[in-house]
Amino acid sequence: MTITGINHLAFITHDLDATIRFYRDLLGMTLEAGVGHDGYRHYFFRAGEAQVAFFAYEGAQPMRAKNHGSPSHEPLGFDHVSLTTNSREELFAHKDRLEAAGFEVSGAVDHGILWSIYFFDPNNIPLEISWDIMKITRPPAVADDQPLDIVAEGAFPQSGHWPKVTNPTPVAQMTAHGGNGHDMRDATLSEKRGDYTDEYRALIMEASDAAE
Repeated sequence: MTITGINHLAFITHDLDATIRFYRDLLGMTLEAGVGHDGYRHYFFRAGEAQVAFFAYEGAQPMRAKNHGSPSHEPLGFDHVSLTTNSREELFAHKDRLEAAGFEVSGAVDHGILWSIYFFDPNNIPLEISWDIMKITRPPAVADDQPLDIVAEGAFPQSGHWPKVTNPTPVAQMTAHGGNGHDMRDATLSEKRGDYTDEYRALIMEASDAAE
């Protein structure tokens, strides 16, 4: 019974066209699948093994902006996190284990391309565990009662909708300032819990050579 990764992160959007333009055309993610009916839509974008999903419906509002990692008491646009499991047996093993521990579980629900169970963690964070029952071979696989023209453009990035980069960052300016997690590096190294990536080790060597 194994959680093998994040299946998808689900958010809310007030502008699905702009969201598709951003995730598919600007970030280069694959528009994987979608469903729409009665003014309600749920669309998925894939990046490697993970997906980002969005709900779109009348009355949805732009999320209130909050700086990364800063505390906030504001209501935000987060919806839920979905985790992946490998089989039907494992999906129901998770359900049984959660219920045995006293957590209320909804489902399983058949969403056409995956089965899911739903529950809350002790912090009231809404969670889902999903078992994929289909593999999309020709994305986007969309069932929408009011098809969007932008979806007909296809699953993959469409050029010409964003300005070209005319002022790329010079290599010499590709630097980073220390953040609030900077101390993790020394602790990770000193406790032998990790090591540099090959690319970062090469940067260290280049900086050392330049300083000599």
